[in-house]
Amino acid sequence: AGFGTYPGRKRGTVHPQTISFPCPACQRDVDLGERGLGSLFRNLTLERIVERYRQTINISAAIMCQFCKPPQLEATKGCTECKSSFCNECFKLYHPWGTQKAQHEPTPPTLTFRPKGLMCPEHKEEVTHYCKTCQRLVCQLCRVRRTHTSHKITPVLSAYQALREKLTKSLAYILSSQDTVQTQIAELEETVKHTEV
Repeated sequence: AGFGTYPGRKRGTVHPQTISFPCPACQRDVDLGERGLGSLFRNLTLERIVERYRQTINISAAIMCQFCKPPQLEATKGCTECKSSFCNECFKLYHPWGTQKAQHEPTPPTLTFRPKGLMCPEHKEEVTHYCKTCQRLVCQLCRVRRTHTSHKITPVLSAYQALREKLTKSLAYILSSQDTVQTQIAELEETVKHTEV
């Protein structure tokens, strides 16, 4: 029974909409609440397993060398900096010993080359967030750990943009006050000369 009305509340009894979902283990219906599946925790371990499985399926489909003359050989190496897949011979040919390209790190062959992101030293995962409290980059696993529960965490891109704006303002302030500082330095040098005399 309602104890009065306020903006946004309808008169009478209102039953919130609930969503039921069968449990995969015991098949009983589980009440998920108003948010449905969105209220459940993400299983990051299972997500990584699925992602690796998808990658092995993609790798198992033959990727051909992008530099062989016909007939093309199957690619055995990839290069994220060249954004290409190579067979062994073409990789040696395009990454000759003693050149800058020889420093490129070979990766498994693929058709979609993602740029290398910063990796978490603890979990070897790509960092996706920035902890303002600790002032350090964190990965998904760091984010869900107890050490960061009450911390302010933002996506890397928004943290980067906020820091960039702050630095731009600071730089503009420094550049605008540069003439004043130079004038003061000249006056102090003149005072030092006058004092010495």
